This record gives sequence, C-alpha cells and structure tokens, in this order.
Amino acid sequence: MAREPIDTLVIHPGALGDVLQAVPAIEALGRLGHRMTFAGQPRLGELLQGAGLVPAAAPFDTFGIEGLFADAPASERLASRLSRFRRVVSWFGAKEDRYRERLGALVPEVIVARPVPDDDSPLTVWEHLVDTLSKWDVTRPSEHHALATTERWRVAARTALMTLGVDEGRPLLIAHPGAGARWKQAPTARFAQALERMAADGGFEVVVHQGPADGPAVDALLAVLGIPARRLLEPTLTELAGALALAHAYLGSDSGVSQLAASVGTPSVILYPPETLRRWAPWAPSAVALGVGSEGDL
Repeated sequence: MAREPIDTLVIHPGALGDVLQAVPAIEALGRLGHRMTFAGQPRLGELLQGAGLVPAAAPFDTFGIEGLFADAPASERLASRLSRFRRVVSWFGAKEDRYRERLGALVPEVIVARPVPDDDSPLTVWEHLVDTLSKWDVTRPSEHHALATTERWRVAARTALMTLGVDEGRPLLIAHPGAGARWKQAPTARFAQALERMAADGGFEVVVHQGPADGPAVDALLAVLGIPARRLLEPTLTELAGALALAHAYLGSDSGVSQLAASVGTPSVILYPPETLRRWAPWAPSAVALGVGSEGDL
C-alpha cells in the first residue's frame, strides 16, 4: 500500500548557488515521500519544478511569510496557505525566535535552520542543509543524481547556440568568468590560461556566458584570451540550464552559474578563492573544485 504523501513547504529565498546547494536535501525529502512546494525566487522555483524536484512552487515575496515577523496576528490568508502543509522546512529566519514560534503554531512540524553552517563547521553548505533535516530521518545520500533538464530548455539552448554560429560538430565548452562579488572571480589571466589549455586539450568550441552583471568580467577575459570564443548574452535561467546540459565541459569562477553547471551533470572545473572552497564546494561528482588565489596555481 502506497504511503500518503507528506505535504511540505520548503522555504529558501536565497540566490541560485545557495538554492542549488539544497538540491541533495530536497531530493532526499522527495525520496521519503514529501510532496513539496518551494517558496523562493520565481525563476528558481521554475527550475526546480521543471527538473521534477518539486511538484509546485510559489514566489517567496508574495507568499506572505513577512507577516510572521509582525506584532499583529498572521493574516487569515497566510494561515490558510500554511494550513495546507503538514511540515515546513525554512532555511530562512533562524535568528528570529518569534518567527519560529509563530510558524510552529500554524504548522504541525517545523524545522527552521540557517542556510549555511557555522563559521567553524567542517561541513559544506549542502552537507549542512541535509543534516538540518535529521529529525525527519533524512540522511546524506550515498550517490547524487544530476538535475534534470527538459527538452524544451535544451531546444531553446540549441537555437541560441545556432544563432551564435556554434559548430555543432565540435564538442562544446561553456565558460563563466563572473561571480557575485569581484573578489570571488578567478584572476583573469589565470582563467584565460585554464580556458586555453582546456580548449586545446579537447578541441572545444568555446562559448563564454555573460549574465546581467558579468560584462566587465567577460570583456576582460575576451581581451586577453588567445583563442576564438563566442559570447552567450543573458539567456534565461532555464535556457542556460539547457545549454550547460548540452556542453561537454565547463569552466567557471565561484558562482551560481558554476553550481548550475555542476548540478546538471556537466564535467566542470570551478575555480574558488581559498576563502570559499571548503564551504561552497559542489555536491555533484562531475565537478572538480580548485582553489586559486592571486598567487595560486591552477
């Protein structure tokens, strides 16, 4: 007899890389029969839902969670929405006792935990997130599965790559030199050196991804790069996921895009500053995480 699914709300309003570190934890919940709704950034909800990781998603900004921090009682609308769930895991609001108490008064079982481990913890972010669910018998997986991409995403990616003139007869290498903060970007000269080496070794067609804030990093890379490269300019997140799934290799700095490349199973090399390597190393076995500082070696 099949178990009745456990309706569970997963709250994580973090950025792309933060949420992708939660994939092993979310997948583990699914294996234990949780039917999840993800509350976070809409584009990340679309990604997780399209990948089959969660059956439903809702925008964090309009869910009404902020009402649990106010002095007034929770609105009838928020109470009604939360009453649909037997469990809530919130990787948000861990420092606020009021939030934890009010959420616990509306939902039978609640876990509220920090989205990252303590500074002195030896755990990576993904290990920490799995461990926060231990009271629900969630354990770290013995193997990891790549995040699925839909055919629609891959078709959109193929169309974008064809528009750029990418030769489909050659293996594809996608590079992403940008990062959320300048200090997290791998040094341009070292990044270019690694990219040239990888391209030569594999005979790759090279495409450099540029997101909305990556213009300076991409311009700097292309100015010193000694091989031809095409610029993929601001694709949608799902289109980017499709492109990365089609790629034969990936090189990137410490960024959410690099976490995405690793998550969809692309063989990846990710260049981390020493300060973030231990904590933010990807969970995907297809990725190699390397520390590189201003004086480091590749």
